[in-house]
Amino acid sequence: MPALEEALLLVFDPYVIAVILLSSLFGLVVGALPGLTATMATALLVPITFFMEPVPAIGAIIAASAMAIFAGDISGTLLRIPGTPASAAYVEDAYRMTGKGQAELALGACLVTSAIGGLFGALVLAFSAPALAEFALRFSSPEYFWLACFGLSCAVFISTDAPVKGVVSLLIGLFIATVGIDITAGYPRFTFGSVELMGGVSFIPAMIGMFAIGEILRYTIAMERPVEAVHQAIVHVFRGLGRVLWRYRTNMMRGNLIGVVVGVLPGAGADIAAWISYAVAKRFSKEPEKFGTGHVEGLVDAGAANNSALGGAWVPALVFGIPGDSITAIVIGVLYMKNMNPGPTIMLHAPELLYAVFITFFVANVLMMPLGYAAIRLSRQILHVPRDTLMPVILIFCIVGAFAINNTVFGVGIILVLGLLAFIMEENGFPIAPAVLGIVLGPLVEDSFMTSMIKSDGNLLGFFERPIAAVLGVVTVLIWTWVIVGWSVRAWRGRPSPMDPETAD
Repeated sequence: MPALEEALLLVFDPYVIAVILLSSLFGLVVGALPGLTATMATALLVPITFFMEPVPAIGAIIAASAMAIFAGDISGTLLRIPGTPASAAYVEDAYRMTGKGQAELALGACLVTSAIGGLFGALVLAFSAPALAEFALRFSSPEYFWLACFGLSCAVFISTDAPVKGVVSLLIGLFIATVGIDITAGYPRFTFGSVELMGGVSFIPAMIGMFAIGEILRYTIAMERPVEAVHQAIVHVFRGLGRVLWRYRTNMMRGNLIGVVVGVLPGAGADIAAWISYAVAKRFSKEPEKFGTGHVEGLVDAGAANNSALGGAWVPALVFGIPGDSITAIVIGVLYMKNMNPGPTIMLHAPELLYAVFITFFVANVLMMPLGYAAIRLSRQILHVPRDTLMPVILIFCIVGAFAINNTVFGVGIILVLGLLAFIMEENGFPIAPAVLGIVLGPLVEDSFMTSMIKSDGNLLGFFERPIAAVLGVVTVLIWTWVIVGWSVRAWRGRPSPMDPETAD
């Protein structure tokens, strides 16, 4: 195939390879720093791509975003502060593994599953792009509503040990998501006269505050450091990893599939894919009680899902010009800037450039193994830094990251307020994960619900009229019913008998 041969020559040009390597290192640094996300890494590269040809420009974005998604696991594992939103779903397990002296296994599992997931996503992108994009176009507001509701159900699965507190945490997140301008009436809600709050509470500062600032406050009050984590050496990252991956091979494949399916749906992205994959892993695990206590199974599922979702998100972006996530929303602008207008005709007018994108995905994920391993080896120095020195540095990065989103002090105020809220919640046994999930999916739930109601003229049966929506709706309602019945049965069985002499009057 002449187009494929030309694409190979374009990608393996020394200049392009050098750009991919430098962008990979940049992505690793940005992803590992709390508050600096993969989306931010992509946005920071856009001005530089102005001066590049199309292939190195797209290659830089692909490499930086893939590396940043993985690198978010490093700070999450070592500091309980996820570097990117995609790492937030399983940060508790990763950090607790470090506390158990298993930081090497946790980081190794994240690295290998991320690389495999990225390669799987690249394969799907290369061979199934048209079919998957056509399926995604069938989604309308009712389908997105049920998909978002299913995502919110993940909060129930994640916090089954304290279901009531999990639901309360979820409602807090949904309430935060309602702050801002009403999407239908255009009326400000819970803004208290603040112009900045009219734009709502951005997810990135919310995540920084609830995870990073909450952790800093917890350390400041306790003034303790985990001794078992400080003296760990992170050298043999791949030791024992083969047995773990073989044991959970089904989980890894399931995570790859979930990541691709969620990633190809416009607006979903790697973070939602990781949440759903983690929740599904816990639901079908033989040891669900170990989740959240430092169990590697959830890392295998979600680590594969967040990187395979990257490839999936490029499917609608390339074939139909519909962004699959925030990163591909930026990519579409770069494609237009480079005269690679996304759409079905791109396969006819510039097939060599399309093949070059596919090849770059493979190259970036192959490079993830050696570069990611080097980043993990260097990261072990974090464990030897005194916490009273490290925490102020992390606080500075968090403040800079929150300020850099909109270049306003308002973002800094958001992280401080929500950080205090997260600290109070965790001190009283309320999990943070459902609240974060509510903030992420809240706008999608409200927007899809209101749009669907307007389309159906207020008829709730409109949510079940379309075939895909009907299937998603029935599955979601059955899941809710099953969970509620299960809770009720367990609560009934746990009730003390009135004939029990210890409880009788």
